Amino acid sequence: MSEAGAGEQAAGGGQLRVVVADDQAAVREPLAAVLGLTEGIEVVAAAADGTEVLAAVDGAGPVDVVLMDLRMPVMDGTEATRRLSEEHPEVAVVVLTTFADDDSILAALSAGARGYLTKNAGRQDIVRAIRAAAAGQSVLDREVQDRLLATVRTARPAAPDPGSLPADLTPREREVLTLIGQGLPNRAIAEKLFISEATVKTHINNLFAKAGIRDRADAVRRAIAAGLA
Repeated sequence: MSEAGAGEQAAGGGQLRVVVADDQAAVREPLAAVLGLTEGIEVVAAAADGTEVLAAVDGAGPVDVVLMDLRMPVMDGTEATRRLSEEHPEVAVVVLTTFADDDSILAALSAGARGYLTKNAGRQDIVRAIRAAAAGQSVLDREVQDRLLATVRTARPAAPDPGSLPADLTPREREVLTLIGQGLPNRAIAEKLFISEATVKTHINNLFAKAGIRDRADAVRRAIAAGLA
């Protein structure tokens, strides 16, 4: 679903269809209940492991987003995310977990997760991440983003290659990529550059298309590798 599509859906009164996955009923059931009361979100299924996630997506009709725990029995969240990316690429995955170690973060993002939150996230953060994921955007918890930045910086070659980015990027697109690499969300980028958030999104879409960037996490890696952040 495109960002414009998500906006049209919300404007038209449509619901984002969400599956909540967590092996702990004490987490899964209250979370599903709270999200189910949120305007614009319909929880269509709750799952206790990865196999139930896949069955829910196959059987619950169209699903927009899966809110995915990582450590679950039978099939864990990383494997379920990988399977969804292969079999249902139209379904966005937002990880919600207690684990923020490098291995968990990188494995989930590599498997195709579009967002990654820790369970310290509040309801508004979770709702924002669900809506962003449905619109094709990535949302990373601040702690997760900091760890990802640290990991990429540690792995960065001593002499970054600015030529790793397309030559036809405009100065403004490079500015936007630099600010993404610094961990700024769209609103903060708009304020810093004195432009609208809609204009920032346009620059990001153009930038991603030109540079072949998959998502925001990939943009952070590319910005650091090119010496922009």
